[in-house]
Amino acid sequence: MTPVLYLSHGAPPLADDATWTRQLAGWSADLEKPKAILVVSAHWEEAPLTLGATSTVPLVYDFWGFPDRFYQVEYAAPGAPELADKVRKLLRSTQTPIHDAPDRGLDHGAYVPLVEMYPDADIPVLQVSMPSLDPRELFDLGRKLAPLREEGVLIIGSGFFTHNLSALGQTDGTDGAPPSWSSEFDHWGAETLRQGDLDALLDFQHKAPAAALAHPRIEHFAPLFVSLGASSSEGKGETVIDGYWHGLAKRSLQFG
Repeated sequence: MTPVLYLSHGAPPLADDATWTRQLAGWSADLEKPKAILVVSAHWEEAPLTLGATSTVPLVYDFWGFPDRFYQVEYAAPGAPELADKVRKLLRSTQTPIHDAPDRGLDHGAYVPLVEMYPDADIPVLQVSMPSLDPRELFDLGRKLAPLREEGVLIIGSGFFTHNLSALGQTDGTDGAPPSWSSEFDHWGAETLRQGDLDALLDFQHKAPAAALAHPRIEHFAPLFVSLGASSSEGKGETVIDGYWHGLAKRSLQFG
């Protein structure tokens, strides 16, 4: 059974971080090469659930104010029309409405980590939208997509384990230490995932310390619930990457 991932994807300058790029490359090297990749990114919310391009189209550079070189990155992965057909069949069997966006390419939540993990861009990739930010609805979506794992599809939820860019300017961290709200939430998340406390994870906005600061809007944590739903590990995740990047927790996990 192909594993399921939740990864913190960073911003485009992740490519300049030798440690993080090495960690991502090492992670993918330890995995059996997938037949296709299905990505749910924090940067695409659309209801009803929408399938991205099934042919190779230009990337979505959904960020502003970076040097020109970050807008010249290419990742011409093959389209995944067969995977899209399988997703349609799985979701239509549960009367889940589906739309198509044939011109929408991969956004940076998808291609930034994939450039580091699968730089040859030789694996078909399909991105689907998040139709909701409700944790239980996303968990149920992951459950519906789980059978794809039996066919060698790598399901990736791509977000950021803590994400509050505005609060970073008010950080209480010193000497490179993360702000307390980021580290407290990260530690809680790591322990809760180690214990497999799915109920607490699904209710993280009420159960986690500093949840409102770590995620004033939850779109970067939300892809985790798709990954949890698609897994068979009962909420238990193995941390593959941890630490912080500019104060944000880059914890990334693998589920069986």
